[in-house]
Amino acid sequence: MASYKDSGVDIEEGYKSVKLIKEHAAKTFIPGVLNGIGSFAGMFELGKYNNPILVSGTDGVGTKLEIAFKMKKYDTVGIDCTAMCVNDILCHGAKPLFFLDYIACGKLEANVAADIVKGVSEGCIMSNCALIGGETAEMPGFYKEGEYDMAGFAVGVVEKEDIIDGSIIKDGDALIGIASSGFHSNGYSLIRKLIPDLNIDFQGKNIGEVLLTPTKIYVKPILKLMEQVNIKGMSHVTGGGFYENIPRMFKGSFTAVIEKDSYKLPEIFKYLSSLGVSEEDMYHTYNMGIGFVVCVDKNDVTKTIDILKESGEMAWSIGHVKTGGEGLCLK
Repeated sequence: MASYKDSGVDIEEGYKSVKLIKEHAAKTFIPGVLNGIGSFAGMFELGKYNNPILVSGTDGVGTKLEIAFKMKKYDTVGIDCTAMCVNDILCHGAKPLFFLDYIACGKLEANVAADIVKGVSEGCIMSNCALIGGETAEMPGFYKEGEYDMAGFAVGVVEKEDIIDGSIIKDGDALIGIASSGFHSNGYSLIRKLIPDLNIDFQGKNIGEVLLTPTKIYVKPILKLMEQVNIKGMSHVTGGGFYENIPRMFKGSFTAVIEKDSYKLPEIFKYLSSLGVSEEDMYHTYNMGIGFVVCVDKNDVTKTIDILKESGEMAWSIGHVKTGGEGLCLK
């Protein structure tokens, strides 16, 4: 008689995984969560809003996962997955409410899956949102043993009158850049090609560990900033770098004029460029040390930077908005 286990799917390991995951998910529960992990669906009570708009986003970690496999370190990529989703919905002024994750693998190892979800849980705590559901799929023969893929889905809420969509941006407005924590979760296909040896030293650290530095989550400092400054537009600098992402905050015909020398470029970006990547490709691919950009009135620059610094964020005035064109000018 053939069994499901004979095909490569271990149900008992799946049960163990769910038990471990539940412990991490429970740490994220906030007011509004109506049921825990293990039901057929997650439920969340929206609460009191006048005209609530739900804002959603989904993303994954990409080939940064390959670094995690080789380093056998799985507890940070979940933070990346959460960050990529919540930072996106944050761009429209939405407060994250809940998160769901999806993990797929060839052979399930409960402890590895739990480590991945531990990272998701930590990311949710950083975002003050709840991990209310997910799926772990074991697919032998489809994925290689020891390899995992993952994606996430976040839902947030904003009052309709408070949506940030770039519609009030005008000529002369200032662009404030907030420091990234490194490459975040983009451009790793090129990184892996240029840095095949993850054991080399980089400024006293193993470069594999440096490359696994999780994506910064900007939720708490930005929500605090929104309470005190009229933010006109926001950009999460992900794949496509400066050129693709910063102009995405504009609704009209504007150009983002960016001063390259307005902040100090982190050494890890200089190092990657030294391996043979042109400056143009670097700014087209990576965040170049700026993970998030906010657009404010030029009179609010000092106030904005001071509030961000109070939240522990490094921030700089990196440029301004100019009427005309539809893109980015790097100076």
